[in-house]
Order: sequence, then structure tokens, then C-alpha cells
Amino acid sequence: MKLETTTLLVIGGGPAGYVAAIRAAQLGVPTMLVETSKLGGTCLNIGCIPSKALIHVAAEFQNARQWRAGSELGIRVADATLDPAAMVRWKEGIVARLTSGVGALLKRNGVQVLHGWATIQDGKTVDVKDGDAVTRITCKHLVLATGSVPVELPGLAFGAGGGRVISSEAALSPSSIPKRLVVVGAGYIGLELGMAYAKLGSKVTVVELARRILPAWDEELTKPVAAGCRRLDIDLRLGAKVTGYDDAARIAHVENEAGERGEIGADQVLVAVGRKPRTEGFGLESLELDRNGRAVRVDDQCRTSMHNVWAIGDLTGEPMLAHRGMAQGEMIAEIIAAKTDGARRRRFEPRAIPAICFTDPEVVSVGMSPAEASEALEHPVTAHFPFAGNGRSMTLGGSGEGFVRVVARKRDQLILGWQAVGAGVSELASGFVQSIEMGATLEDIAGTIHAHPTLGEAVQEAAMRALGRAVHV
Repeated sequence: MKLETTTLLVIGGGPAGYVAAIRAAQLGVPTMLVETSKLGGTCLNIGCIPSKALIHVAAEFQNARQWRAGSELGIRVADATLDPAAMVRWKEGIVARLTSGVGALLKRNGVQVLHGWATIQDGKTVDVKDGDAVTRITCKHLVLATGSVPVELPGLAFGAGGGRVISSEAALSPSSIPKRLVVVGAGYIGLELGMAYAKLGSKVTVVELARRILPAWDEELTKPVAAGCRRLDIDLRLGAKVTGYDDAARIAHVENEAGERGEIGADQVLVAVGRKPRTEGFGLESLELDRNGRAVRVDDQCRTSMHNVWAIGDLTGEPMLAHRGMAQGEMIAEIIAAKTDGARRRRFEPRAIPAICFTDPEVVSVGMSPAEASEALEHPVTAHFPFAGNGRSMTLGGSGEGFVRVVARKRDQLILGWQAVGAGVSELASGFVQSIEMGATLEDIAGTIHAHPTLGEAVQEAAMRALGRAVHV
């Protein structure tokens, strides 16, 4: 057994873990990182990045198919075909460039990377097995950044039904496009992939236990997405669940709220009901850390219940977002390396964390919704600006569908929340969260010159409308 010693040991090379390792090394902390698979974690390899690549291919393929009959843009094309293998190669090329970039950043900053399976012995000792070789690492600080895994359902285990029951991870590397796809779950993962597969040619049925799609988002934002599902001929079965799959008959068994049973033809069943913290298989139970359900409980510095053991990213629960994990990773590196009292006092207390759904149309939400503001305050100010009044939205080839919405406190115009739904609105998220973090008011946004023609003009117009002086609506 090989013995190693370091100040900081990070288990997990996803966004949370690699950011923590890089930043700590930059600050002079001797750092090691253990990753059992590819650097970049779920996000870069089997999540955020490859899913957006698939969504892009699907949108381009749908455009090409629509243009074969001509379009109002004046584009005429021959019939379009899809090569799934080439699509996957293109997607994997993007992933490879990004993951190799992470490896280069770790190396450049002096982080020692070990590939293998980590097993925690105690809060200071971790064994890493790579084949027959075992390295025992002793550390002063242990950072747990093991991420999350897809949730399975009873009767729908991944790989069941002759391999036709799949997770969101498997859906990102199809060898062929199924003629009939049943998606279990109408959250953001299910709808993003369901809409993409519909554009790639599948007949998609989405089954959701709740009575509406995107149940975690407010209903006003989700109505345009439901309309997008209808345009794609997606069959929405709400208030229902999939109870099993018959591979021989290629049938998914469903049951509604009334207990009535039915069948849906399905060549594949995609289970996309969410993710859960990865807590098994690496000796976490030996630490006996406090939990919040499945997640590891942490304080506002991401400290666990054990001294000098930290947890960041999806392991700490919702919201399971890469950018949240990155921010946590950067913070704990600063605290561990702290040379000033100010650094040691850092807290993870964001005013808002942006959430984005890359459906068609896209949805973004930052901060308080109108309903949340109404519960916390008396008479908050809320205003919309429709993309039907935005020139850039029109030139993107859409119908001006969707809107930008602002939520503010009445007495001092402090902005509490932003939401938007429409083509390309994901790119507005950074401006939304920045305005809230900086304590911007409606007047600040209304008085800032926004470039024309851009979607951002709708942000300014929403603020102006909240002040009672909108120009273009």
C-alpha cells in the first residue's frame, strides 16, 4: 500500500470538487483530488453539457424538417435525415474538450489527481483503489463532492425491460431514435429530453404524477411550455404514473389518480423523476454525519457535523445545480486557506440562485416569485413585458411568445425576483441574479441603457412598466 499525505483531499471531480481543488491550490494549499470516472462529473459528462448539445441538434433537425416544405424565412431545403452516431460523436467531442480542459486546469494549478475508487476510513484517512493498487491518503481537510445519481422507480429499474427502461444519462447517447418514447416525469429533465426526442422524430408521451408540468415552477411560466408540448404533438398524461413495462409487448402500464389502468405503446421508457445525493459505496456511513434526509447536512460554511470534513454540491441536497456547487467549492477553498479573519467569516448566503429549464421555450427564474413575495410582504410590485413587443425576439424566428416578469418591494422598489419564458431567455439569468445580489431597484434597471435590439430590452421595459412608465406596451 502506498502512503500519501496532503492538506486538502477532495473526493469527486465534478464542478463542485474541481473548483474547490483548483481554488485551494491557487491559494497555496497542498491539494489532492480523487475521481473514479472522468473529470467534470455528471454535469460535463452525462448531464448539463451533453443534454444541451442534444437539445441543439434536435432544434436544428426540426428546423431542417420544417424547411423542406418552405418557410416564411425564405429557406428551402431537401428532406433532412439524422445520423444518431454522428450526433453522439459531435456531443462527445464537446465533452472531451471540456473534460480535458478541466484536467489541464488542475495540473496547471498543481492539484494532484488520483483516478480510482475512494473509500473513507475515517475523517482523516481515505483509501484509493486503482486496479490492484491501493493508495492510503491522510489529510487535514476532507471535502466530499460526490454528486448525485438518477432516481429509480419500483418496477422501472434502469436496464429493465430488456434494457429499454433508461435513465437521463443513457438518453444522451442513443444508438437510434425510438419511434415511441414514454417519459416518466414532467420536471425539467423529463421535459428537456422529451421535447428534444420529439424534435428528433419520436412520438413522445410524458406521464407526470402532478396535475401540471414543471410542478416546481409557477404556473404562469409553464403555460407557454405546455403550448410548446402541444406544438410538438407530445401527449401529456397528468395525474398519472407508470407502474411497469412489458418489453415483449412494448407497452408501458399506467394508472391515473382514480386507479384506472391503461397502456401506452413504448419502444423505450425514460425515467426522469429527479436525482438523489450519491451517498453509497464509498464509506460515507463510517463518518456518521448528520443528514437532511438523503443529503449531508452542512452549515452556512459547508461544514459537516465532523471537524474539518466539508460537503459541497449535490451531496448537500437541493437545489442540485452545478453553479451552486461551484460557488460552494470556491468558498470552502477560501475558508480553508484563510489568512484573514474576513476570509474565515465567509458564508454561503446567496440572495438568489438562478434556475433554468432548457425547454422550448426556455424558462428562467431567479429570486422570489409573485406568490412568494405576496406571502412575505404586503402588496409587492409585479410587472410583465411581453416578447411580442420586443424586436429581437421577432428576428429570432419566433412569434414573440413569452415575457419577462419582475417582482419588487413596493416601499423602496428593491428587486426581489425575475422570471422569464421565451426563446433564448436562459442568457438573461446572469443579469437577473446580478441585479438581486447588488441590491438593484426598479429605477436602477429602468435607468440603465440596454442595447437595441436585444432580449435584454424586455428586462428594462418590465422595470419601467413596474414604475408605471412603460413605452412599448
